[in-house]
Amino acid sequence: MLECDAMTLPLIPAAVVGSHGKPGWWFAAVRAYERGEFGPGDMDEMFDDAADTAIRDMERAGIDVITDGEVRRLDGYVDSYYAIIKGIEPLPVRRKAGPWGYDQQTRYEAVGRIEPPPEGLGIVKEFEYLKTHTTKRTKATCAGPLTFGSRIHPGKLYTGVVAVAERFAEVINEELRGLVKAGAEWLQIDEPARGNVSGEEMARLFNMATAGIKVKLGYHICFGNRFGRSRFQRTYEPYFPGILKARADQFVLEFTSREMSELDLWEKYGRGRELGAGVVDVKGFAQDTAEDVAGRIRKVLQVCQAEQLTVNPDCGFGWSPRYMCNQKLTALAAGAALVRAELSGQRRRG
Repeated sequence: MLECDAMTLPLIPAAVVGSHGKPGWWFAAVRAYERGEFGPGDMDEMFDDAADTAIRDMERAGIDVITDGEVRRLDGYVDSYYAIIKGIEPLPVRRKAGPWGYDQQTRYEAVGRIEPPPEGLGIVKEFEYLKTHTTKRTKATCAGPLTFGSRIHPGKLYTGVVAVAERFAEVINEELRGLVKAGAEWLQIDEPARGNVSGEEMARLFNMATAGIKVKLGYHICFGNRFGRSRFQRTYEPYFPGILKARADQFVLEFTSREMSELDLWEKYGRGRELGAGVVDVKGFAQDTAEDVAGRIRKVLQVCQAEQLTVNPDCGFGWSPRYMCNQKLTALAAGAALVRAELSGQRRRG
């Protein structure tokens, strides 16, 4: 962990995973752009306004570590990147009718060397705007090698999915270096709990993507959250203890939507490491209270020391209504404050 954390953040800081609930006018502007009624300049203005809104929402909720809400990422988490990456071509979608599912996502095939645009993926630009529009601690987030590679068939140039992921690890590393140069002190890689990749392999790819990066590193492992739906089996057990070979300073894990299950895994393997514990369910519409959140934090404290704990939602709020996102973030910050006050009182009495 960075030494400055202890000076600038409270005990058990409240953080976000990444994305924020978008306002209705964000969607209206995107549709207008698709119809040709908005131009690039209009969208730049809208994205700035959306980032301002997300930043203000998080500040008002009392969140200690914020992002820009990932509001400039147009279509899902990696889809907007696929549109600008060279060396891949879309494949036909086999099922288009009926209820939405992950099988309706566009997949791609590598037809040449995978290359990002010369200016990078755009995450540096996101961060530069964020850091000049808040006095809060900030975190920059980037999809990981497996996230990028999971929907790309290796084609003839790459030997398999892992080779595609290794190429994306190189792309990500360049982006992270740009973020560090821009002043980022906390970076987070987001990866899926795919089930067909071992914890050791996930750690190896994480370490490739973050090679030479000297700032604080977070590792978010996700079960999927598009439209509030999980994609993978929701268990971390197959990845432990191998995943701990990742040189991450913090592991950001989902607990609340699984009724706080598998805290025992962290007790068995994770003690001594920093945990970003998911104590708010982004997939559920139930309103959280501060006491709800505080109760979950107390459970996490049974397996993780307060000094090594950050609390956050299970995942990002990109598929959640903004009002629900704000309600849950307010409860998150208030719940952390409740437990912080309890611990402070206990220590004074002790």
